[in-house]
This record gives sequence, C-alpha cells and structure tokens, in this order.
Amino acid sequence: MARKQSDYLASLLSGEDDTTETKADAHTPSPAPSAHEHGQAPPSDTPDPVAPAEGEAISPAPRSSTRAGLSLLGRENALARVASGEVRQVTQLLLDPARVRVWDGNARNQARLSEDSCRDLIDSILAEGGQKVPAVVRHVTGDPDHDYELIAGTRRHFAISWLRAHSYPDMKLLAQVAELDDEAAFRLADIENRARRDITDIERARNYAEALPIHYGGKAVRMAERLKLSKGWLSKMLKAATIPDEVLAAFADPAELTLNPAYRLAGALDDKARARAIRKEAKAIAAQNAKARSEGRAGLPGPVTLKRLLAASDLADSGQPLAAKDFRMEVFGPYGRTILAVKDVTRQGVTIQLPMASGAGDDQLADALKEVLDVLRKNGISVS
Repeated sequence: MARKQSDYLASLLSGEDDTTETKADAHTPSPAPSAHEHGQAPPSDTPDPVAPAEGEAISPAPRSSTRAGLSLLGRENALARVASGEVRQVTQLLLDPARVRVWDGNARNQARLSEDSCRDLIDSILAEGGQKVPAVVRHVTGDPDHDYELIAGTRRHFAISWLRAHSYPDMKLLAQVAELDDEAAFRLADIENRARRDITDIERARNYAEALPIHYGGKAVRMAERLKLSKGWLSKMLKAATIPDEVLAAFADPAELTLNPAYRLAGALDDKARARAIRKEAKAIAAQNAKARSEGRAGLPGPVTLKRLLAASDLADSGQPLAAKDFRMEVFGPYGRTILAVKDVTRQGVTIQLPMASGAGDDQLADALKEVLDVLRKNGISVS
C-alpha cells in the first residue's frame, strides 16, 4: 500500500480527521495485546542492558530486583505516554467469527467468496500458524447474535470461518477494534479495497453508487473530496455502476470488465434502441457460456463478449430499419471467433466474409447465414 494511502488509513483508525497530524512517534511500538487476548504467556518487559561508561566500575546488584525495577519503570513510562496522547493504544482481540457480522457497506461481493477464491489465504494462515494481519471491526448493540461488525477483512473472516468448520475449531479471528461511524467505515473499507485485485471494478463502482446518497447526499464532488479521488474517475465509476445485471451476466468472468470498457458499455446503453439489442445479445451470450460450462469448456473471453455487446447495436433490433450502406454484422462461433461477417450491402448484393480458421463447421456456418438473412429482412433488405 502506498505511503499516502497508509497515512490516510492510519488517520481513520486513530479516529482523527484526515487533515490532522498524528502525534505518535513512528518508532514507538503500540502496546502489545494482553496474554488473555491471545492465550499466550506475556513477553518479557526487560529492556536491553545498558553498557557501562569507560572506566566505570560495575556494581553488583541482585538480578531479580534490577529486572523488576526496570520493568516497572518501563510500564509506568508507557502508561504515561498513552495518557498524554503521545501514543495511542490499539485494541486487538481474538474473536469467534460467528459473533462478527459483515458490514453491508463493504464493496466485496460476499457470494463470490469460496474455498477456491480464498485458498491462497487459507494456506497462508495455516503455514504461518494463524492470522497475522488483523481485520477491523466495530462494536454493535441490539443484536443478540453478534458482538462486532466487520468493516475490513472479509476474506480473512471467511478463511477463519472455513478453517473452524474444517478441522481447526480453535482458530480465532484476529481483529482490531475501531470506533467508526458509517461514513468513516466506508472510507476505511474503500482504502483497503483499493489494494485488493480480487475486487472487480464493477463491484467497487456499485459500492460507490450505493454510498453516494447515503453518506454524501448524492453529491459526487463531496464524495470525491472525502475519498481523495479524481472527480473524473469517480464519474466514470458511477456511470459504470448503471450497467444492469442482465448485461453483466454475459461476462463469464466479471473481473474482465474493467472501468474504461464498462464506461463505454454503459454509454451505449443510454440509447434505448441499442440497449434493447445489447440486452438480447447479452442473453444469448449468457446461454452460450452456460452451455460451455456444462460441457467443461471456458466461457467467452471478456474482450470478445464486450465486442459482441457493442456490435449488437448494428443489428437494429429496435424495428427502425438501417440504411443498407450502414449495415454491418458479425456472427461469432463457440470459441469467440467471428465465423461470418457482413462487410457491405449494395444494390448489386451483400458481401459476406467467411474468416479462415474460425473453427466453425458447415452446420454452424449455415445457421449463421440464416441469422444474417433474418436480420437483413428485419431491416427491409431482401436478397430474394
């Protein structure tokens, strides 16, 4: 995580406004969690021994009394620094993940979390003997089933829950407790999610769109300022969030639809005639991908899916005929390649291209030609 983002994250967790400088010494460690919280013996408080000055005699002293005196002095100094505000205490607990509910405001799609998607984290926790990076939670009241609400760390929460259910019942969720209102919680979750590659652009875009009226009164400028984002970039994200589920369902892997292509697709959907054609094509692609999965094959790649959706506007499925000179069409095969394309329509005839090595058989080519003839007729173009 970049230094600027880490400073912003630290200010959120400390409960300070992001314009306030922290007082904590960067070299001063936070007080360690108690032995009761971790179920371990407390570490020694004995500081490193101090070397005597040159020529100075070393007075023998009882070892136990020296250690106790230095330990007591060190603790008093640490407590004094905490009381003065120079150092902030960070409360970390080991929690039963079943008593921690996931906050609705997080961008991550909980339904996509699975053993496969979290396998790397599960293996890492096992290899390291436990979770090393704490999640962030806040207290909740009025919920008999939960004591805390998870703000950041949904994959960690899932991984620990999975391990508890699969031969590791004593595994606990390491969590840092923070006092945050909803807007601050949203900012905290957002800054953490920016470093996560497994959260799609569409998930983040929809998260921003949902938060906009709730936390920022519908004012995108205010949201951009609070999140320290470019206004133009946020505008693109909010536009991408308008793509409906039925169109997104065409993508075998939603992560392949990144921001700029999503912005173009959302713009194409603003036109009612194009939107109807795109929805119809999306339904056809989704069915094709479902068939491929049932046969053990991969679905269409994201770029091919996007190309087909954007090209669907040329089918003019709205019932408004296109001029013959403007008519263009491509038919795609099961591997995402073009198997037939209409290149030109004139009074002399229709120019059709059959690409080499498309992988299509005679039956598929015949069906593609029938599809082209049907679309031509809908547009008032007949070859009979």
